[in-house]
Amino acid sequence: MLSAGSRLDRGATLLEVLVTLGIMAFGLLGLAGLENKIQLANVESYQRAQASLVLANMVERMNVAPAINATSVSCYSLSTDALTNACLASRVEGYVSATVFGTGDTTEPSPCPTAAGAARDQCEWSATLRGESEVQASSANVGAMAAARGCITRLQAPNPTPAVCTPGIYLVSVAWQGYNKTAAPSIACGTGLYGDESLRRVVAARVVVGLPGCV
Repeated sequence: MLSAGSRLDRGATLLEVLVTLGIMAFGLLGLAGLENKIQLANVESYQRAQASLVLANMVERMNVAPAINATSVSCYSLSTDALTNACLASRVEGYVSATVFGTGDTTEPSPCPTAAGAARDQCEWSATLRGESEVQASSANVGAMAAARGCITRLQAPNPTPAVCTPGIYLVSVAWQGYNKTAAPSIACGTGLYGDESLRRVVAARVVVGLPGCV
């Protein structure tokens, strides 16, 4: 026959096992939530890295542009006041997006123009932002950034007047959809296109185009 002490020991052991299982269950739930946050952080990091590469691509194109045509850099901007007649003609042909590059841009021709210059660079950049070079899943482009858009704004017009010689300054931005709420970006690119502004992500760089022949 079991003594009363043995029965109490058995009951205490069972209670300890149940408490341990409860603690482990809470711990596993916490780990599952942490793993989800880590995955989202990895996606956010990947998208920012890809956005930086796409941004650098356009910055490089604009830095090379003066070697092709010294007056063509303004054609990269979507600011209406920055467009010359030649740039406006390109816009009529559909080579320049009316609002933003990338997602939502349906004005770019396919295939892109072959002649070097703003029209080809804008067309190819817009296609990159839309993910046309990415892998497809269920007939949709995947990879790179979610709902990526690009903006090019002229901040300062170039002025070749002697003794003035101010360079042209442009802001190149890439916006995309984030997954964790953060502070809303101060740069306007993509404003109002992602619902909650705290989910909008933006990376940007300034391009300064000097006037080498100006004195």
